[in-house]
Amino acid sequence: MQCAPRLFRVVQASCKGAASEHPHGGDMKLDTSPPAIEAVGLVKTFGQQRAVDGVSLTVPTGSVYGVLGPNGAGKTTTVRMLATLLRPDGGEARIFGRDVVRESTAVRSLVGVTGQYASVDEDLTATENLVIFSRLLGLGRAEARRKSVELLEEFGLTEAATKPLKNFSGGMRRRLDLAASLIARPPLLFLDEPTTGLDPRTRAQMWDTIRRLVAEGSTVLLTTQYLDEADQLADRIAVIDHGRVIADGTADELKASVGVSSLQLTLADRTRTEEARTVIAAALDTPAAVTPESGRITAPMTDPSVTADLLLRLRDHGIAVDEITVSKPSLDEVFLTITGHDAGESDRSVA
Repeated sequence: MQCAPRLFRVVQASCKGAASEHPHGGDMKLDTSPPAIEAVGLVKTFGQQRAVDGVSLTVPTGSVYGVLGPNGAGKTTTVRMLATLLRPDGGEARIFGRDVVRESTAVRSLVGVTGQYASVDEDLTATENLVIFSRLLGLGRAEARRKSVELLEEFGLTEAATKPLKNFSGGMRRRLDLAASLIARPPLLFLDEPTTGLDPRTRAQMWDTIRRLVAEGSTVLLTTQYLDEADQLADRIAVIDHGRVIADGTADELKASVGVSSLQLTLADRTRTEEARTVIAAALDTPAAVTPESGRITAPMTDPSVTADLLLRLRDHGIAVDEITVSKPSLDEVFLTITGHDAGESDRSVA
Protein backbone atom coordinates (compact mmCIF):
# COMPACT_ATOMS: atom_id res chain seq x y z
CA MET A 1 0.00 0.00 0.00
CA GLN A 2 1.24 3.48 -0.76
CA CYS A 3 1.96 5.78 2.14
CA ALA A 4 -1.08 7.67 3.38
CA PRO A 5 -0.86 11.44 3.08
CA ARG A 6 0.09 13.50 6.05
CA LEU A 7 -3.32 14.27 7.47
CA PHE A 8 -3.81 16.56 10.38
CA ARG A 9 -5.82 15.92 13.48
CA VAL A 10 -8.14 18.89 13.44
CA VAL A 11 -10.09 20.46 16.23
CA GLN A 12 -12.60 23.22 15.85
CA ALA A 13 -11.14 26.57 16.84
CA SER A 14 -13.16 28.46 19.40
CA CYS A 15 -12.41 32.15 19.09
CA LYS A 16 -14.30 34.38 21.48
CA GLY A 17 -14.51 38.11 21.41
CA ALA A 18 -13.69 40.03 24.57
CA ALA A 19 -16.50 41.90 26.27
CA SER A 20 -16.05 45.55 27.07
CA GLU A 21 -18.26 48.19 28.58
CA HIS A 22 -20.22 50.28 26.11
CA PRO A 23 -19.84 54.05 26.58
CA HIS A 24 -23.60 54.37 27.13
CA GLY A 25 -23.81 51.73 29.80
CA GLY A 26 -24.52 48.62 27.66
CA ASP A 27 -22.16 45.74 27.03
CA MET A 28 -20.52 45.40 23.62
CA LYS A 29 -18.48 42.40 22.45
CA LEU A 30 -15.31 43.21 20.57
CA ASP A 31 -13.82 40.67 18.17
CA THR A 32 -10.27 40.22 19.43
CA SER A 33 -9.65 36.84 17.78
CA PRO A 34 -6.46 36.62 15.68
CA PRO A 35 -6.54 36.26 11.88
CA ALA A 36 -6.65 32.75 10.48
CA ILE A 37 -3.24 33.39 8.87
CA GLU A 38 -0.70 36.08 9.64
CA ALA A 39 2.62 35.78 7.77
CA VAL A 40 5.41 38.35 7.66
CA GLY A 41 8.47 38.13 5.40
CA LEU A 42 8.45 34.37 4.77
CA VAL A 43 11.59 33.13 2.98
CA LYS A 44 12.48 29.69 1.64
CA THR A 45 15.60 28.83 -0.32
CA PHE A 46 16.47 25.63 -2.19
CA GLY A 47 20.16 25.71 -3.02
CA GLN A 48 20.72 28.89 -5.02
CA GLN A 49 16.98 29.24 -5.75
CA ARG A 50 15.02 31.65 -3.56
CA ALA A 51 11.60 30.07 -4.01
CA VAL A 52 9.81 32.39 -1.56
CA ASP A 53 11.28 35.84 -1.09
CA GLY A 54 9.61 37.76 1.74
CA VAL A 55 5.94 36.80 1.40
CA SER A 56 3.54 38.56 3.80
CA LEU A 57 -0.16 37.64 4.06
CA THR A 58 -3.06 38.34 6.41
CA VAL A 59 -6.13 36.14 6.00
CA PRO A 60 -9.27 37.00 8.01
CA THR A 61 -11.20 34.16 9.60
CA GLY A 62 -14.20 32.98 7.59
CA SER A 63 -12.95 34.17 4.19
CA VAL A 64 -11.55 32.78 0.96
CA TYR A 65 -8.11 34.22 0.28
CA GLY A 66 -6.78 33.62 -3.20
CA VAL A 67 -3.07 33.34 -3.97
CA LEU A 68 -2.76 33.85 -7.71
CA GLY A 69 0.31 33.12 -9.78
CA PRO A 70 1.85 30.90 -12.48
CA ASN A 71 3.58 27.58 -11.92
CA GLY A 72 6.87 28.21 -10.16
CA ALA A 73 5.78 31.47 -8.55
CA GLY A 74 6.18 30.16 -4.99
CA LYS A 75 2.54 29.39 -4.15
CA THR A 76 2.95 25.75 -3.10
CA THR A 77 6.13 26.44 -1.14
CA THR A 78 4.32 29.17 0.79
CA VAL A 79 1.44 26.82 1.60
CA ARG A 80 3.82 24.10 2.78
CA MET A 81 5.51 26.52 5.17
CA LEU A 82 2.18 27.75 6.56
CA ALA A 83 1.03 24.14 7.01
CA THR A 84 4.28 23.21 8.88
CA LEU A 85 5.39 20.85 6.08
CA LEU A 86 8.44 23.03 5.41
CA ARG A 87 10.42 25.09 7.91
CA PRO A 88 10.85 28.74 6.83
CA ASP A 89 14.39 30.02 6.35
CA GLY A 90 13.24 33.49 7.35
CA GLY A 91 10.24 35.46 8.50
CA GLU A 92 7.43 34.22 10.72
CA ALA A 93 3.85 33.01 10.45
CA ARG A 94 0.95 32.33 12.81
CA ILE A 95 -2.19 30.25 12.31
CA PHE A 96 -5.01 31.44 14.59
CA GLY A 97 -2.28 33.05 16.70
CA ARG A 98 -0.07 29.91 16.87
CA ASP A 99 3.50 30.12 15.59
CA VAL A 100 4.10 27.64 12.76
CA VAL A 101 7.62 26.82 14.00
CA ARG A 102 7.43 26.99 17.80
CA GLU A 103 3.87 25.64 18.01
CA SER A 104 3.80 23.34 15.00
CA THR A 105 1.86 20.57 16.76
CA ALA A 106 -0.92 22.97 17.70
CA VAL A 107 -0.97 24.37 14.16
CA ARG A 108 -1.36 20.89 12.67
CA SER A 109 -4.46 20.42 14.79
CA LEU A 110 -6.07 23.41 13.08
CA VAL A 111 -5.44 22.86 9.38
CA GLY A 112 -6.20 20.54 6.49
CA VAL A 113 -4.24 20.40 3.24
CA THR A 114 -5.46 19.30 -0.18
CA GLY A 115 -2.91 19.26 -3.00
CA GLN A 116 -3.10 19.17 -6.78
CA TYR A 117 -3.28 15.39 -6.95
CA ALA A 118 -5.28 12.89 -4.91
CA SER A 119 -2.79 11.49 -2.39
CA VAL A 120 -4.58 8.23 -1.69
CA ASP A 121 -3.97 4.50 -2.29
CA GLU A 122 -4.69 3.52 -5.88
CA ASP A 123 -5.68 -0.10 -5.22
CA LEU A 124 -8.12 0.53 -2.38
CA THR A 125 -11.72 1.64 -2.77
CA ALA A 126 -12.95 5.11 -1.88
CA THR A 127 -14.56 3.74 1.29
CA GLU A 128 -11.42 1.86 2.34
CA ASN A 129 -9.27 4.96 1.88
CA LEU A 130 -11.55 7.17 3.96
CA VAL A 131 -11.87 4.53 6.69
CA ILE A 132 -8.07 4.23 6.92
CA PHE A 133 -7.62 8.01 7.11
CA SER A 134 -10.35 8.24 9.76
CA ARG A 135 -8.70 5.53 11.84
CA LEU A 136 -5.33 7.31 11.56
CA LEU A 137 -7.05 10.39 12.97
CA GLY A 138 -8.22 8.43 16.00
CA LEU A 139 -11.82 7.58 15.08
CA GLY A 140 -13.23 4.23 16.17
CA ARG A 141 -14.23 1.62 13.59
CA ALA A 142 -17.94 2.40 13.65
CA GLU A 143 -17.38 6.17 13.59
CA ALA A 144 -14.83 5.84 10.77
CA ARG A 145 -17.32 3.86 8.70
CA ARG A 146 -20.13 6.35 9.42
CA LYS A 147 -17.88 9.30 8.53
CA SER A 148 -16.85 7.67 5.27
CA VAL A 149 -20.44 7.12 4.19
CA GLU A 150 -21.29 10.72 5.11
CA LEU A 151 -18.38 12.20 3.13
CA LEU A 152 -18.96 10.03 0.06
CA GLU A 153 -22.56 11.19 -0.04
CA GLU A 154 -21.56 14.82 0.53
CA PHE A 155 -19.13 14.77 -2.40
CA GLY A 156 -21.35 12.81 -4.79
CA LEU A 157 -19.23 9.64 -4.67
CA THR A 158 -21.69 7.15 -3.17
CA GLU A 159 -22.07 5.19 -6.41
CA ALA A 160 -18.28 4.87 -6.65
CA ALA A 161 -17.79 3.84 -3.00
CA THR A 162 -16.68 0.28 -3.85
CA LYS A 163 -14.56 1.12 -6.90
CA PRO A 164 -10.74 1.13 -6.67
CA LEU A 165 -9.24 4.58 -7.08
CA LYS A 166 -7.27 3.59 -10.17
CA ASN A 167 -10.61 3.58 -12.01
CA PHE A 168 -11.55 7.10 -10.86
CA SER A 169 -11.58 10.13 -13.14
CA GLY A 170 -9.48 13.15 -12.24
CA GLY A 171 -12.48 15.00 -10.87
CA MET A 172 -13.56 12.07 -8.69
CA ARG A 173 -10.05 11.68 -7.30
CA ARG A 174 -9.86 15.38 -6.49
CA ARG A 175 -13.20 15.28 -4.68
CA LEU A 176 -12.09 12.25 -2.67
CA ASP A 177 -8.85 14.00 -1.73
CA LEU A 178 -10.82 16.99 -0.47
CA ALA A 179 -13.19 14.67 1.42
CA ALA A 180 -10.21 13.05 3.16
CA SER A 181 -8.90 16.43 4.31
CA LEU A 182 -12.31 17.19 5.84
CA ILE A 183 -12.66 14.10 8.01
CA ALA A 184 -12.15 16.16 11.16
CA ARG A 185 -13.62 19.43 9.75
CA PRO A 186 -10.62 21.78 10.05
CA PRO A 187 -11.23 25.48 10.68
CA LEU A 188 -8.55 26.31 8.06
CA LEU A 189 -8.17 24.63 4.68
CA PHE A 190 -5.21 25.01 2.34
CA LEU A 191 -6.42 24.18 -1.17
CA ASP A 192 -3.37 24.08 -3.43
CA GLU A 193 -4.63 24.33 -7.02
CA PRO A 194 -7.50 21.92 -6.30
CA THR A 195 -9.08 22.23 -9.76
CA THR A 196 -5.98 21.89 -11.94
CA GLY A 197 -6.79 19.77 -15.00
CA LEU A 198 -10.49 19.39 -14.23
CA ASP A 199 -13.20 19.81 -16.84
CA PRO A 200 -15.44 22.91 -16.53
CA ARG A 201 -18.36 21.02 -14.98
CA THR A 202 -16.24 19.40 -12.27
CA ARG A 203 -14.49 22.71 -11.58
CA ALA A 204 -17.89 24.33 -11.02
CA GLN A 205 -18.81 21.53 -8.60
CA MET A 206 -15.59 22.12 -6.66
CA TRP A 207 -16.34 25.85 -6.54
CA ASP A 208 -19.75 25.11 -5.03
CA THR A 209 -18.12 22.87 -2.43
CA ILE A 210 -15.63 25.58 -1.46
CA ARG A 211 -18.41 28.17 -1.10
CA ARG A 212 -20.39 25.79 1.10
CA LEU A 213 -17.40 25.05 3.35
CA VAL A 214 -16.88 28.77 3.96
CA ALA A 215 -20.60 29.29 4.58
CA GLU A 216 -20.34 26.58 7.25
CA GLY A 217 -17.50 28.41 9.01
CA SER A 218 -14.25 27.28 7.38
CA THR A 219 -11.48 29.63 6.24
CA VAL A 220 -9.85 28.78 2.90
CA LEU A 221 -6.51 29.76 1.42
CA LEU A 222 -6.79 28.89 -2.27
CA THR A 223 -3.79 28.86 -4.59
CA THR A 224 -4.60 28.94 -8.28
CA GLN A 225 -3.28 29.91 -11.69
CA TYR A 226 -6.84 30.27 -12.98
CA LEU A 227 -7.77 33.94 -13.02
CA ASP A 228 -11.49 33.28 -13.26
CA GLU A 229 -11.31 30.97 -10.25
CA ALA A 230 -9.77 33.66 -8.06
CA ASP A 231 -12.31 36.16 -9.40
CA GLN A 232 -15.24 33.85 -8.62
CA LEU A 233 -14.21 32.61 -5.17
CA ALA A 234 -11.78 34.90 -3.38
CA ASP A 235 -12.78 37.71 -1.02
CA ARG A 236 -9.24 39.01 -1.35
CA ILE A 237 -6.40 38.11 -3.73
CA ALA A 238 -2.62 38.21 -3.46
CA VAL A 239 -0.76 38.18 -6.79
CA ILE A 240 2.54 36.35 -6.37
CA ASP A 241 5.37 36.13 -8.88
CA HIS A 242 9.03 35.14 -8.52
CA GLY A 243 8.45 34.36 -4.84
CA ARG A 244 7.07 37.79 -3.93
CA VAL A 245 3.64 39.28 -3.33
CA ILE A 246 3.45 42.05 -5.91
CA ALA A 247 -0.19 43.06 -5.42
CA ASP A 248 -2.95 42.50 -2.89
CA GLY A 249 -6.59 43.53 -2.78
CA THR A 250 -10.12 42.61 -3.71
CA ALA A 251 -10.78 41.64 -7.32
CA ASP A 252 -12.40 45.01 -7.96
CA GLU A 253 -9.47 46.90 -6.42
CA LEU A 254 -6.96 45.00 -8.54
CA LYS A 255 -8.96 45.54 -11.71
CA ALA A 256 -9.30 49.25 -11.01
CA SER A 257 -5.52 49.52 -10.64
CA VAL A 258 -4.79 48.71 -14.30
CA GLY A 259 -7.20 50.97 -16.15
CA VAL A 260 -10.81 51.66 -16.89
CA SER A 261 -11.30 49.32 -19.87
CA SER A 262 -10.12 46.10 -21.48
CA LEU A 263 -9.59 45.49 -25.19
CA GLN A 264 -10.42 42.04 -26.59
CA LEU A 265 -9.72 41.39 -30.25
CA THR A 266 -9.64 38.44 -32.65
CA LEU A 267 -8.25 38.40 -36.20
CA ALA A 268 -9.54 37.11 -39.49
CA ASP A 269 -6.13 35.48 -40.01
CA ARG A 270 -4.82 33.94 -36.81
CA THR A 271 -1.36 33.38 -38.33
CA ARG A 272 -0.78 37.11 -37.86
CA THR A 273 -1.72 37.12 -34.16
CA GLU A 274 1.79 37.74 -32.87
CA GLU A 275 2.32 40.61 -35.29
CA ALA A 276 -0.98 42.16 -34.25
CA ARG A 277 -0.12 41.75 -30.58
CA THR A 278 3.07 43.75 -31.11
CA VAL A 279 1.19 46.51 -32.96
CA ILE A 280 -1.44 46.71 -30.19
CA ALA A 281 1.14 46.78 -27.40
CA ALA A 282 2.97 49.64 -29.12
CA ALA A 283 -0.21 51.59 -29.82
CA LEU A 284 -1.53 51.30 -26.26
CA ASP A 285 1.90 51.45 -24.59
CA THR A 286 0.98 48.44 -22.47
CA PRO A 287 1.58 44.65 -22.64
CA ALA A 288 -0.90 42.60 -24.67
CA ALA A 289 -1.58 38.90 -24.11
CA VAL A 290 -2.76 36.14 -26.44
CA THR A 291 -5.08 33.31 -25.38
CA PRO A 292 -3.61 30.25 -27.18
CA GLU A 293 -6.89 28.34 -27.55
CA SER A 294 -8.92 31.14 -29.12
CA GLY A 295 -6.20 33.40 -30.48
CA ARG A 296 -7.89 36.32 -28.71
CA ILE A 297 -5.66 39.29 -27.92
CA THR A 298 -6.36 41.19 -24.70
CA ALA A 299 -4.88 44.39 -23.30
CA PRO A 300 -5.82 47.00 -20.68
CA MET A 301 -6.84 50.46 -21.89
CA THR A 302 -6.78 53.74 -20.00
CA ASP A 303 -8.56 55.60 -22.81
CA PRO A 304 -11.18 53.68 -24.86
CA SER A 305 -11.34 56.53 -27.39
CA VAL A 306 -8.06 55.35 -28.95
CA THR A 307 -9.82 52.26 -30.34
CA ALA A 308 -10.38 53.91 -33.73
CA ASP A 309 -6.70 54.88 -34.02
CA LEU A 310 -5.72 51.32 -33.13
CA LEU A 311 -7.91 49.89 -35.89
CA LEU A 312 -6.29 52.28 -38.39
CA ARG A 313 -2.82 51.08 -37.35
CA LEU A 314 -3.83 47.47 -37.84
CA ARG A 315 -5.29 48.33 -41.26
CA ASP A 316 -2.02 50.05 -42.21
CA HIS A 317 -0.25 46.75 -41.49
CA GLY A 318 -2.77 44.85 -43.57
CA ILE A 319 -4.18 43.04 -40.54
CA ALA A 320 -7.92 42.36 -40.75
CA VAL A 321 -9.95 42.30 -37.52
CA ASP A 322 -12.71 39.71 -37.13
CA GLU A 323 -14.13 40.93 -33.81
CA ILE A 324 -13.33 43.65 -31.27
CA THR A 325 -14.87 44.52 -27.90
CA VAL A 326 -14.06 47.00 -25.15
CA SER A 327 -15.22 46.12 -21.64
CA LYS A 328 -14.26 46.42 -18.00
CA PRO A 329 -10.81 44.94 -17.19
CA SER A 330 -10.43 41.37 -15.95
CA LEU A 331 -7.85 39.73 -13.71
CA ASP A 332 -6.04 38.65 -16.90
CA GLU A 333 -5.19 42.30 -17.57
CA VAL A 334 -4.27 42.80 -13.92
CA PHE A 335 -1.76 39.97 -13.96
CA LEU A 336 -0.34 40.90 -17.35
CA THR A 337 0.11 44.55 -16.42
CA ILE A 338 1.67 43.85 -13.03
CA THR A 339 4.01 40.99 -14.01
CA GLY A 340 4.64 41.58 -17.73
CA HIS A 341 3.46 38.05 -18.63
CA ASP A 342 0.27 36.05 -18.39
CA ALA A 343 -0.64 33.71 -15.53
CA GLY A 344 0.30 30.59 -17.47
CA GLU A 345 3.93 31.59 -18.02
CA SER A 346 6.84 30.95 -15.69
CA ASP A 347 10.58 30.72 -15.97
CA ARG A 348 11.02 29.11 -12.57
CA SER A 349 11.29 25.44 -11.66
CA VAL A 350 10.28 25.70 -8.01
CA ALA A 351 6.60 25.84 -7.11
